[in-house]
Amino acid sequence: MARLADYFLVVGYDLEKRGGGEGQGRILQRFPEKDWEDNPFPQGIELFCQPSGWQLAVERPPPSFFVAVLTDINSERHYCACFTFWEAVDNPQLQKEEASEVDEDEGPGDPQPAQLYAPKSLVVVSRLDYTEVFRNCLGLIYTVHVDGLNVPLETVIGNLLTCTIPIAGGSQTDESSVCSLNLVPLNLSCDWLLGCFQPEEEESEDSSRTITLGAGDRQVIQTPINDSLPVSGCSVSQLFRQLGIVNVLYLFCAALTEHKILFLSSSYQRLTDACRALLAIMFPLKYSFTYVPILPGKLLEVLSTPTPFIIGVNSFFRSETQELLDVIIADLDGGTVTIPECVHISLLPEPLLQHTQTVLSMVLDPELEVADHAFPPSSIQPSAQKIQDKEIRAVFLWLFAQLFQGYRWCLHIIRIHPEPVIRFHKAAFLGQRSQTEDDFLTKVLDGMAFARFVSERGPPYRSTDLFDDLVANQVKRIRQEEAMPRKVLSHIKELAEQLFKNENPYPAVAMHKVQRPSELSAQPRPSGGPSPACFPHLDEVTVQLFIDHANAKLKSAPPVVRPELKSMVPSGPPLVDFVDRNGNALANSARRLEVVRNCINYIFDNKMLEAKKLMPAVLRALKGRAARVCLTQELNQHVLQNRAVLDDQQFDYIVRMMNCTLQDCSHMDEHGIAAALLPLVTAFCRKLGGGITQFAYSCVQEHMVWANMQFWEAMFYSDVQKHIRALYLETEDGDATTTDQEAGWSGSEVSALELASEQSRLWPTLSKEVQQERVQKEESTVFSQAIHYANRMSYLLLPLDTSKNRLLRNTGLGDGESVSNSYLTNSIAGSMAESYDTESGFEDAETSDVANSVVRFINRFVDKVCNESGVTNEHLKALHTMIPDIVQMHIETLDAVHRESKRLPPIQKPKLLRPTLLAGEELVMDGMRVHLMSDGREEATGLMGGPPLLPAEGAIFLTTYRLVFKGTPVDPLVGEQVVTRSFPVASLTKEKRISVSLPMDQFLQDGLQLRSCTFQLMKVAFDEEVASDLAEVFRKHLHKLRYPQHVQGTFAFTVGQSAKLVVEHKTKDKNQSLKTLSKNLVKTAKRTIGRQYVTRKKYTPPTWENRSSLPSEMDEDEISVCEEPDQSSLTLSSTIRSSDRQTMSNVVERACCRDYQRLGLGTLSNSLTRSKNEPFRISTVNRMYTVCRSYPGLLIVPQSVPDSTIQRMSRCYRQSRFPVVCWRNSRTKAVLLRSAGLHAKGVVGFFKSPNAPTAGLHAKGVMGFFKSSNTPTAGPSQAESTSLEQEKYLQAIVSSMPSYSEASGRNTLSGFTSTHMSSSGKWGSIRGSGRLSAYNPDVGNRLAGKDSPQPNGGPADTFFRQQRAYLYIIGDKAQLKGGKQDSFQQWELVPIEVCDVRQVKNSFKKLMKACVPSSPASDPTMTFHRCLEDSDWMGLLHRVLQVSVLVVELLDQGSSVMVSLEDGWDVTTQVVSLVQLLSDPYYRTFDGFRLLVEKEWLSFGHRFSHRGGQTLASQGSGFTPVFLQFLDCVHQIHLQFPMEFEFSQYYLKFLAYHYVSNRFRTFLLDSDYERIELGVLYEEKGERKNPQVCKSVWDYIDRLHKKTPVFYNYMFAPEDEEVLKPYSYVSNLKVWDLYTEETLAEGPSYDWELARGRQERLPEESSPDRADASTSAPNATPTPKSHRRIVWPCYDNCSRTLPDAITKLLQEVQALELELGQVSEKWKETWDKIKTTQRTETKLESRHSFSTSLLMSSNLSHQRRSQGVYLQESGVGSSINLSLDCEASAGSAPTAGRTSTSTLYSQFQSTESENRSFEGILYKKGALLKPWKPRWFVLDKTKHQLRYYESRKDKECKGVIELAEVEAVIPGVPTMGAPKHIEEKAFFDLKTTKRVYNFCAEDSQNAQLWMDSVQSCLSDA
Repeated sequence: MARLADYFLVVGYDLEKRGGGEGQGRILQRFPEKDWEDNPFPQGIELFCQPSGWQLAVERPPPSFFVAVLTDINSERHYCACFTFWEAVDNPQLQKEEASEVDEDEGPGDPQPAQLYAPKSLVVVSRLDYTEVFRNCLGLIYTVHVDGLNVPLETVIGNLLTCTIPIAGGSQTDESSVCSLNLVPLNLSCDWLLGCFQPEEEESEDSSRTITLGAGDRQVIQTPINDSLPVSGCSVSQLFRQLGIVNVLYLFCAALTEHKILFLSSSYQRLTDACRALLAIMFPLKYSFTYVPILPGKLLEVLSTPTPFIIGVNSFFRSETQELLDVIIADLDGGTVTIPECVHISLLPEPLLQHTQTVLSMVLDPELEVADHAFPPSSIQPSAQKIQDKEIRAVFLWLFAQLFQGYRWCLHIIRIHPEPVIRFHKAAFLGQRSQTEDDFLTKVLDGMAFARFVSERGPPYRSTDLFDDLVANQVKRIRQEEAMPRKVLSHIKELAEQLFKNENPYPAVAMHKVQRPSELSAQPRPSGGPSPACFPHLDEVTVQLFIDHANAKLKSAPPVVRPELKSMVPSGPPLVDFVDRNGNALANSARRLEVVRNCINYIFDNKMLEAKKLMPAVLRALKGRAARVCLTQELNQHVLQNRAVLDDQQFDYIVRMMNCTLQDCSHMDEHGIAAALLPLVTAFCRKLGGGITQFAYSCVQEHMVWANMQFWEAMFYSDVQKHIRALYLETEDGDATTTDQEAGWSGSEVSALELASEQSRLWPTLSKEVQQERVQKEESTVFSQAIHYANRMSYLLLPLDTSKNRLLRNTGLGDGESVSNSYLTNSIAGSMAESYDTESGFEDAETSDVANSVVRFINRFVDKVCNESGVTNEHLKALHTMIPDIVQMHIETLDAVHRESKRLPPIQKPKLLRPTLLAGEELVMDGMRVHLMSDGREEATGLMGGPPLLPAEGAIFLTTYRLVFKGTPVDPLVGEQVVTRSFPVASLTKEKRISVSLPMDQFLQDGLQLRSCTFQLMKVAFDEEVASDLAEVFRKHLHKLRYPQHVQGTFAFTVGQSAKLVVEHKTKDKNQSLKTLSKNLVKTAKRTIGRQYVTRKKYTPPTWENRSSLPSEMDEDEISVCEEPDQSSLTLSSTIRSSDRQTMSNVVERACCRDYQRLGLGTLSNSLTRSKNEPFRISTVNRMYTVCRSYPGLLIVPQSVPDSTIQRMSRCYRQSRFPVVCWRNSRTKAVLLRSAGLHAKGVVGFFKSPNAPTAGLHAKGVMGFFKSSNTPTAGPSQAESTSLEQEKYLQAIVSSMPSYSEASGRNTLSGFTSTHMSSSGKWGSIRGSGRLSAYNPDVGNRLAGKDSPQPNGGPADTFFRQQRAYLYIIGDKAQLKGGKQDSFQQWELVPIEVCDVRQVKNSFKKLMKACVPSSPASDPTMTFHRCLEDSDWMGLLHRVLQVSVLVVELLDQGSSVMVSLEDGWDVTTQVVSLVQLLSDPYYRTFDGFRLLVEKEWLSFGHRFSHRGGQTLASQGSGFTPVFLQFLDCVHQIHLQFPMEFEFSQYYLKFLAYHYVSNRFRTFLLDSDYERIELGVLYEEKGERKNPQVCKSVWDYIDRLHKKTPVFYNYMFAPEDEEVLKPYSYVSNLKVWDLYTEETLAEGPSYDWELARGRQERLPEESSPDRADASTSAPNATPTPKSHRRIVWPCYDNCSRTLPDAITKLLQEVQALELELGQVSEKWKETWDKIKTTQRTETKLESRHSFSTSLLMSSNLSHQRRSQGVYLQESGVGSSINLSLDCEASAGSAPTAGRTSTSTLYSQFQSTESENRSFEGILYKKGALLKPWKPRWFVLDKTKHQLRYYESRKDKECKGVIELAEVEAVIPGVPTMGAPKHIEEKAFFDLKTTKRVYNFCAEDSQNAQLWMDSVQSCLSDA
């Protein structure tokens, strides 16, 4: 029984204390005045009566009622029902005002009301929550007072305070309310008695109680049947109506995961209801944090408490809640829930969340389902609010039943007597549900509410309720109906019915009869009317009499004890069942389990070979949970009497399997695998020498699970439970054998909980002695387990080698913080532990460190578990004394084991394979045994099919040149393959230490991850035999080799010297000699190049066409300067000494010079006539490298610019890299210049000259652009002059162009518009694309032909006329800002955005990570293509190509272009090189490409050493692959024009590899100047003492090219003078396979000797097999031998195993020649012969070029070639052909506009007859390395040119020879590849200023005719 009301109070406004504006309340009367013993009076009630503060009101508000909740110090909740009404009081202000004239607050005009109203509250304090009953009772008291009923108030209050009611369904007899009948009016007494005594309706007495307060009232109180279920009324449904489903679910999850929740409403009662509702839906969990449904305004600071809470606050205080950052605010009136950004609410796991939402919406909004039906049912109404409330609660009960199903199987009962002690095994619960990752469930299980749930619902013997039944008996039903919402709903309705019945046992018995105040008294009266009397002062004595009387009666009556119905709590089905449903347990097929079982059986049957074969499969299978469980079960069967002795190999295998099993266990061990292995690791052992035994635990310590305190606790409790169960089974049956291993988990026998339940039931019946005995037995069981566990923990925490304590250090166990909360704070045990620690006194500091941390860890564990399981203090002390001894003993044992285990013979490891080395390469460190681990590339791991080549075991070798791994795969099925992975040391970009777990041993090993910019990654784990200091030495050596002090320390220089890193004294001498050499060289250069006319009149360099295509001649000097020039021709330099002459010839022989001569850009001759006519000259101004260090010694500059100007002008440019000419278009004579950008403003003060002369071409725009940048001290005049010099320089370049020197308007290009120029073409794209949209609109318009009005971008009918500038300057957008245009349009600025070096560097890093990831991607969205896109590498290529194509088109139209970007050595070099490659077919040959790289990259000073980080000095700058980017661009062009390049893709890859490998000296150092200084530049040809060692990559390529066609492109069939214009959009670019391919069989194939060595060995190995096959049966037919070979893409070199057809045929020809004993011919000769015979077979008129017909149909070649309109021009009256079919072939239909364009040109087409003076067929020798071709030649006297066509009918001119340039026609001689059947006299040569053309007529007569005709044309001219 419980009192209905504990206290009754009258609280009023305290008029005396009314201070500064804020009123106070005070308790006027309180009954009873003395506190109840069992329930002290709660303090601070007056604050809660008026939560918004005590205020006087001007008008009388209506009475109000709400219930506040107070929580006392014992967490008991007190419900304070407050009924507030207002009474009139005199205005205290008026009284004050009589004293003081005017109050500060109010203006003098405001009249003060004479009467105010003060609040007064009647309060009932109770521990029971009966809101309606309290509302009625307090209302009745008020009514009695207001209406002046004839009932003393003391009686009513006395009755109220003496009512007692059953807490829950308690039986009720006559001790109703002990109100004396004489005080009750007689006419009501019978009703009241009727309600009190109804003996026949016994049940009604159980749960309903009728009370009256003696004022003619009657109420029935229905107590719930089961008080553990919360009572909610309608509050839950009301909460859902206010906030909606999703919001309430958010609040629900927030409350369960311990967040702070604040409700806002303007109604106090609603706040209370909302809080009550939230608690109701959390059932069966109980909220255990701060709970204040109504918080008074004065206590608002409570909201900043750090602990979770549920609090309600009046909306009045909304503004003060705004700054709360971590509080979830639910506004009940507005229906919103605001979650702050910093708060993350974990939601219910799916699919539970979805199901819950669905069912809730079916309950709350049943019409939703049929809303779309054509014929909706007539009425679907939601249930009445009371019922709906219970339905919603039922949904949450159903939800919790699913969340917690099977929880009882994870309870460990560790003590039964005197009180049950129960612990919950969280890891097992989550593991069996496969929800270890689920945030919500983990947080709930860790929360306080769940801890309380376990302590309340854990005990196995107690009274049960609805939830217990649901979670035990209806799980199956819930599971079956899960997917069927209708069935779920019917289940919900059943549950709701039970909940409703619990709350309202007798819905019919609602006989409420309570008087309300009459209308008159209830209305607030007008202020003038008479107010009722104040609430009277009550007579304390009378009320107290009632209370005393009731107490006396209660004491005399016998106590009513209603026996609690206790029973055993059902456990429900075990969890294991429904994991299978998820399929997780069945993921491992039975076949895998079979493999595990077989392997274990083989091991114990000593069939080691079989076991070894199965091992990899077993280790793979052990990734699955079922296989791990199977392993523990199998191993268990081989343990006899807790011991299993194995031999070494068995032990090794078992340990391996255990490690693999543990490796995939999380530290929580949610599947109980580590728990099952724990007894096994102390059972399996092997005998070492000297009678010492080594147990398996010493080899499986490196796993996180052993360092997790919670794991040990769970294990301990589980074992204690087993033993306690055994204890009681024994006492009952005397049967000690049934200690089942899975005690707490198996349902077949009596579970521990069932046993405990039975014991709890019997406990009261036992005698004191028996009880005492049982308690002691249990306590000693726990104690003995604690000792056992102290031993176990020391086994697994103390490492075998106590000097290495990795595990404890890594997990921070040595630190003080505990993993799980120990309840032991300042106990004796704690202090004891410390004192024992300090006293243990170990000598060795190292071991003591380990020992101490282990002792501390075990102590903490023991403290926690012993306190929780009630071990006595004496025992605890004993344990603390024991632990240091246990640890010390174990350390001593381990030392012996460690000593002996070292003596074991090492396990047989595979033999180390040694790598082949290059000539001159030497080992720095011999092989260290390592495992090569797999990285993020899946090809080699076997995941994509194919064999698992990685991981592999072998050794890593460090040589002077490379880092090589060589070994064999771990998987025995591919054990005979050899795996090689290597990269040059110089290409190492990143090295970091890692910890790797080996596939077999699962030990975490130290390893290294080495990344190379050759797109290779080595992830190696050192074998345990490798000492850690050796690994460190290896790293140091590697670092030294990677970053030598000086470039002379690189392999290219040290090759062939001793392997020791360059010895000091040697280098000194060497440097000395080099320095003297370089000094001499520079001196002689000074003297030699002093004059510009170093001449050799009689010497003419052989023309490039004349030089044979055979590369054998490359070793000779192509352009050797004549050693004995004719004395007469020498002018100023006739006194040159021979040594100087040698130097000079070297300078002239440099690539630049040879190329300038080829292009006719300048000669080293002094024939004055020519030099005057030529616009350019070779300047020697930089011969001493004084003007610009990074430029070559000889430069091409305009003829008219003197050297002095150049020296001055160079200072304006960064690094002094002033503009120089590097290429000239032979047709349009436009030149390409390169320079650096101008100095930035910050560096040098810019001077703009305001008063520049405006005459002539010195336009202001130019002045504005070329701001002079002299030294800051220079005067303005000097600055002006520099600026003018710059202008003159540009003007000189413009003047050099023939198109400029002609009369204006007559230039050949003025009438041409290209379709590319339309805004939709490439120009438009450069302007429009975000990255390059950098043109000034003006430039853009001119370039893009924007004058065209057509919207489709077709060409307009206006031409370029004078629109085209003569010189375009391509500069950096940032630099050219603010520069005006040249108004005369001589030159034009094209600002573009270039990618700077940092972008390239970052992009390359990302590209490497995309192509060679270090580990498999954790994020599935980050696929290869996604990572590639993120790197933006393709975007950078696109930009470079786009700019290059722009420049090509400008040059092709006859405009010169100056590329002046950044410092002129990165992007500039890329663009300039690509432009030349695209424009000039010569650069697409071997010689040409070499020359291009030597000229533009090496001579013009690209900083190879700096960008490649080749030395210690450049280490910080990182690796920036500018040259690689260029090669990638060439590769893209090669893909689009496969027939235009003489070299193959392999050639580009070869260069890409070796430019970073440092094997050759070619790409070392940053400029010619540095190379001269080191004496590298002009090495004498005969200097090579070591023939194996090539110093130049070009020589190496030449040699190799002679031997094998690997660099040659068989599809090479160039068109004459073809200009390439590739597509540059990212969609047209392909990822270079260089980045992704690898050959594990032999390593990279670019060190050809190594690859060749392997190749030669392979046939030898296979030959004996063939011999066997043929000789085995001489008479029989030989057995057919399969020629099939398996080619693994990442293992074999595909191009070698599957060569292309031509290579294969050449190989076969070679093989046949060898067989026949002939001297084998060079492959190139064979190839040329084939081409020649092919050509002669082709008919002379044939249109196809023969090589095209040999290889591919020519229309294919034509298709890509003609995409894009291109021009072929001749001299003055050019015939311009627009190939219109090209557009169609490119996929776009030609527009009408285009056809009209072609007709426009008909006026230029003259009739054939008048122009053709002489015509016929001639054979013409192509350019370098090109064959002879028959062509139809036309001699045109009118146009003074010799044109040629492919055949007579061909209208399209293939090429033009200007007769103006012809110097002589002379008889010739047949060269190689010439037509065979033609007589020698039929050959003649045509010599022009640029080159020599070789012709061949059909016979000698014809030849003579041709020569005469040409000669006559020449003489006519």
